[in-house]
Order: sequence, then C-alpha cells, then structure tokens
Amino acid sequence: MTTATDVASAAWAALATVRDPELDEPITDLGFVSSCTVSPDAASPDGGAGGRARVRLRLPTYFCAPNFAYLMVADAYDAVTRVPGVDTAEVVLEDHFASNAINNGVAAQAGFVAAFSSGTGDGEAVAELDELRAAFLRKAVMAGTDLVCRPLLAAGVAPGALPRMTLGDAPPSAELDRLRRRRADLGLPAGDDAPLVIDPVTGEGITEEELPLHLRRARVTRTGIEANTSMCSGMLQFRYAGTNREVR
Repeated sequence: MTTATDVASAAWAALATVRDPELDEPITDLGFVSSCTVSPDAASPDGGAGGRARVRLRLPTYFCAPNFAYLMVADAYDAVTRVPGVDTAEVVLEDHFASNAINNGVAAQAGFVAAFSSGTGDGEAVAELDELRAAFLRKAVMAGTDLVCRPLLAAGVAPGALPRMTLGDAPPSAELDRLRRRRADLGLPAGDDAPLVIDPVTGEGITEEELPLHLRRARVTRTGIEANTSMCSGMLQFRYAGTNREVR
C-alpha cells in the first residue's frame, strides 16, 4: 500500500525535475528545497495514502530576482501537484523580499503579471515569463554545445568538421542527452539527424565561417553559468549554515 512517505519521496523526485532557470540545475541539487512533507488525508481518493503536500523553498539571498523566483515556485507547484497521491499542495518561498506576492500569485495560479500588479505585488511586472524562460534555455543550449564539442575537439576532431556533424555523430554522454533535452524544450531540432551545432534562436546549422565565434560564445556562456552556480552555492551555504532539508 502506498504511504504518505512514499508520496513524499515521489514529490521530492518531482521537485528534482524543476531547474533554476539561470543556473540550469535542479533546485534539489542546488539546495533550494528546505523541506518537502506530505500529511496523510483520510479523505484522499486512494484511501488516505496521499494528502496535502507542503514544500518550502529558499534562495541564496533575500534579493534574488523575483522573476527567477516566481518561475521556480510555479514550476515546483506544477511538479508536485502532478504527483499521484497529492490531493492539494502548498509551495512557499521563504526569506525573500517578494515572497508574499510570489506565494499568493502561485497559489492563485494568477501568473506573474497579476501577482505583481495586485496589492501584494510591487506593480513592476510588465510581461509574463515565457521569453525569460526561453532566453535561459538558449543559454543552456550554448553551454551544452561547449560541453559536447570541447571533448570532440580534444579527441582530434577538426574544427571544420563540426558544422557537418549531426547529434547522432557525437558519442553518447550525459552532456549530449542534456543538450538534446534543452533543444527539444525550445522546439529546436534534437534528433540524430539534427546538426550538432546550431543557432539557438533560429535552429539553423552554424557554418564553418561562423563556427569560431560561436564556439567562443558557447565557452563563455558555459563558464558564466558555472561561475554563477558556484557563487550561489556558496551564498546559500553561508546563509543557511547548519540547516538540513526535510522529506517525510
């Protein structure tokens, strides 16, 4: 029989699919989930195994960008509510200057603009966050391109050969799988016959003439993401030293 603990573990696994949009890493790996619990509910449709999920999120600083924060809280809410056995969910961002607006907006499924245009927001939101999400996905594609192409070049593949290669030509790796997923998330070609190196906006293959600048941009993008990840990890550890996550 499924227990509330089982449901809580499934909820944690669902939270592992939610990524920080800028860092492109799971919020669970980053330490952004401080607790995830499920309270049994005798009225649950499956006889009490599920219930109310409660998730608490935290970020490295009090002033982390509210649009990034809203995306993570909303994505966490969507992920947890899809877990079998979760009847209702409460996802709360703690210790953030805009937590009231974000938490109320996500709970009401109101969207970013409505959340920050109401009495609980600051009135500064002017657009929903789809383009922001896409912009960070394009950065993830660039970073992933560097992670896949650098080993090929180190193994002796001539730079001029990269524009003629497809994703299917690259050796299997976790980095290649991740690059495929990010491209698919953007609606870009991600099959074996798709060009290995593409423009993350248009999806068109990069020419041999364009390749050197493209690879430099990819490396800079990857380095920037890794640096930001390291910085955020350090700030989070300092801010919440001595605390542990809770899953039950």
